[in-house]
Amino acid sequence: MRIVRRTRPIRYKALVTALLAVGFALAAGALVFAGQGVNPLEAYAVMVSGALGSLNGLAEVAVKAVPLTLTGLSVAVAATMLLWNIGAEGQFVWGAIGAGWAALYLSPFLPTALVIPACLLCGALAGALWAMIPAALRVRYGVSEILTTLLLNYVAIIFMEHLYFGPWRDPMAFGFPGTPTFPEASWLPRLGKTRLHLGALVAVLAAAGLHLLLARTKWGYRIRVTGRSGQAARYAGMNTSRQTYAVMATAGALAGLAGMGEVCGIHYLIREGINPGYGYDGIIVACLAGLRPALVPVYAVVLGTFLIGADRLQSAMQLPSSIGLVLEGALLLGLLAAEAVTRFRIASGKGDDNV
Repeated sequence: MRIVRRTRPIRYKALVTALLAVGFALAAGALVFAGQGVNPLEAYAVMVSGALGSLNGLAEVAVKAVPLTLTGLSVAVAATMLLWNIGAEGQFVWGAIGAGWAALYLSPFLPTALVIPACLLCGALAGALWAMIPAALRVRYGVSEILTTLLLNYVAIIFMEHLYFGPWRDPMAFGFPGTPTFPEASWLPRLGKTRLHLGALVAVLAAAGLHLLLARTKWGYRIRVTGRSGQAARYAGMNTSRQTYAVMATAGALAGLAGMGEVCGIHYLIREGINPGYGYDGIIVACLAGLRPALVPVYAVVLGTFLIGADRLQSAMQLPSSIGLVLEGALLLGLLAAEAVTRFRIASGKGDDNV
């Protein structure tokens, strides 16, 4: 008995990977619930009814899915070219800073109708510019973007904290750190009495646009060819350096739009807690979707359901708030296990590896 690499791709790999990952997360969650003395079936029933059993629950799932979709797209577009963007969290933060700057300091000089477009543009631009740093280090010096994007996340968060603890701090906030509330003209329109905002439309359009770009354009073709073989792409005359800048800028802009949506659609200011790890969650979403932009919103909703359901567990069954993090971690482990299953198999005897 030995483990060998599969020489033929498994059919419906993306679907098999997602099902195995979600199944592993549910099984691991059941063990955790049992350890807490809670019936797993009862706990999952509370999660499902809490997340999907009411209009408000559905709206909250969609609210979670908006940043998860945009950060998932950010990771997916970079990974299509074999660029591992672990920095969506930092680009998300810079998107919030860019949109906050436009709302607080640019909006007084703009007509009301141009304030939201300015926030959108500044948020996307700030995320894109932040992503240019690891892109330049990769192109000019060959520095791994995995390391640089990860480390730059901490730099972005520290800089944001400096702003709302320091020069951008609201002097009327009774000592609480945070910027002043944004002008109402910069608030994204919401659906009825829910917190679902215009960012949902932006996320759906971004997923559709990125799918078309990658599948139907020469730019997308070059990205896919470079992702499969950079050497072949260079031999064919493709400018891989320029493609690296373009892809990382696109990834940064998408994550920046996620940050803009959170501060202009949910919080209406910048303060602690606006970045609960959406950039890292985007990695899970992108992998579950098999790096396919069209599937990213679907799996963003799946992860959003997990997170909102876990919140309901805390209030309905008095379980620890860390349950959501446990389920999220189990989902990531399940994803890694599923990748192993789809790439390798158990073989017996000798000479039957070509299966």
